[in-house]
Amino acid sequence: MTNVLKRTGIAIGLPVVLVVVWWFASAGSTDFYFPPLKNIVEVFPQTWFGPRLADDVLPSLARLAVGYAAALVLGVGLGMLIGSSRTLRATVEPLLEFLRAVPPPVLVPILVLIAGIGNTMKILVIISGCVWPILLNTVEGVRAVDEVLADTCRTYRIRGRLRWWHLVLRSASPQIVTGARQALSIGIILMVISEMFAASSGLGYTVIQFKDGFQIPQMWSGVILLGLLGVLLAVLFRLVENRVLDWYHGSRAAQKER
Repeated sequence: MTNVLKRTGIAIGLPVVLVVVWWFASAGSTDFYFPPLKNIVEVFPQTWFGPRLADDVLPSLARLAVGYAAALVLGVGLGMLIGSSRTLRATVEPLLEFLRAVPPPVLVPILVLIAGIGNTMKILVIISGCVWPILLNTVEGVRAVDEVLADTCRTYRIRGRLRWWHLVLRSASPQIVTGARQALSIGIILMVISEMFAASSGLGYTVIQFKDGFQIPQMWSGVILLGLLGVLLAVLFRLVENRVLDWYHGSRAAQKER
């Protein structure tokens, strides 16, 4: 219990200190583009807890959820397939390296031409960035399957779906989760970027509208909201990770005690 409280205090302490410093450092600011934090906090509720919650915040989160889920399914599926075949991996590796090197924001104009300016384009932008850390980590996780466990499966004739589920996917799951964690932060960034191009709703679109309308406190409130959403999603991901990898953390703890 003491360790939990200590870790919680450390995690919360630095953000609190930074907010306090920002509050007092900006208190007397007369700079139009860097208003006092007090002004930003005052406009925050009326800006985001009204119609914009349903018109901008929720659609952005929905697009992020769909794009992230699609990237997760695609990345894990292809990663397990590629990682399990040395020939296939050698064949597609140059193509994967080329595609991974292309920055997803560069694809936005191309995707606009292909998919238009609706939700499909924005979801494809999110997928184009999120899929790579998941795919590459899955490939490495599948390649690192314990040979002893693989031989045990062959000895007991555990094949097909049972082998994939209980050996390959389970063994690769720590690295899959690592890739999924990296993809989540990339997805948030691409969600905002995709909404800055030819959009009519979303957090990125609204922040740009505030900037163009010289509503600077509202613009900063949007930046803060994105940060808070990032923290919330990271906490939720950590809870899911602890549930999915409970066996893995327990195994590592047991090894340390030996």
